[in-house]
Amino acid sequence: MNTHLTTALDLAARGVPVLPLRAGKLPAGNCRACRDNACGGRPNMKAPGPCTCPRPCHAWAAATTDPVALTSRPWRAAWADAAAVAWHPGGTGLTVVDLDHTDAVTWARATLPTTRTVATTRGEHWIYRGAIASSNGVRDGVDIKSAMSYARWLGPGTGTMTTLPDTVRALIVKKPSPVRPVTVPVPAGGGECRHRTPAYLERGIAMAEERITGARSAVHHTVYRTFLAVLAAHGRCGCLTNDHMTRLFTAAQSKGESPRHCADAWANATTALGM
Repeated sequence: MNTHLTTALDLAARGVPVLPLRAGKLPAGNCRACRDNACGGRPNMKAPGPCTCPRPCHAWAAATTDPVALTSRPWRAAWADAAAVAWHPGGTGLTVVDLDHTDAVTWARATLPTTRTVATTRGEHWIYRGAIASSNGVRDGVDIKSAMSYARWLGPGTGTMTTLPDTVRALIVKKPSPVRPVTVPVPAGGGECRHRTPAYLERGIAMAEERITGARSAVHHTVYRTFLAVLAAHGRCGCLTNDHMTRLFTAAQSKGESPRHCADAWANATTALGM
């Protein structure tokens, strides 16, 4: 039996979701049916999609503990070409702090609580109990691999695994980008104002802000649809001001949207409404 498949089956039996990696630490490429999101899975597999393809062609989302799937015909070619075995840390409730060079390892030893470590080609993997969102480049030479990510299996490592510290959790918290001025104008209006009181407009802007900041997925789409709704309700009578637009852009940028995307979404919404 293929050595990598033997390792994968052993890990799967211990509840660790696994998948084959090609040379270069790459997962299996999408099959023809799943290419370009044709299968309905979400782009780049940032979240699990509805695809039920039996092939290992969806990166971390293909990771499994099912020995029948791992040894099935659709997986055999992938194992035959495999250069390594990968595992999905978040799928087993763990987080890997991937330290890519000696400076990163020195930082970790001075900053993070000791835990199980695994030697890598250039650095170390520090493994903690607890899953969080994954994020690459949280600092020089440091990646966080947990939910929706995979790491190379390089052995069980040494040392006692400890609980994920707040120090690591803080590394993935994104600070809101400062709001930058934009050149997209507020519609001039000129139509009859249908608002009975100024409070109606204020409530609408506040609700729009809450809708954007409360988005947990599809942020781009939520921002555009919210801008469209605000402009449809308030854009033709001249009540909207630059202050209102700035509030909406601030909410969008707090969710990671760039000033350019905010401007594009606003311009697209005005165009869609014929303003």
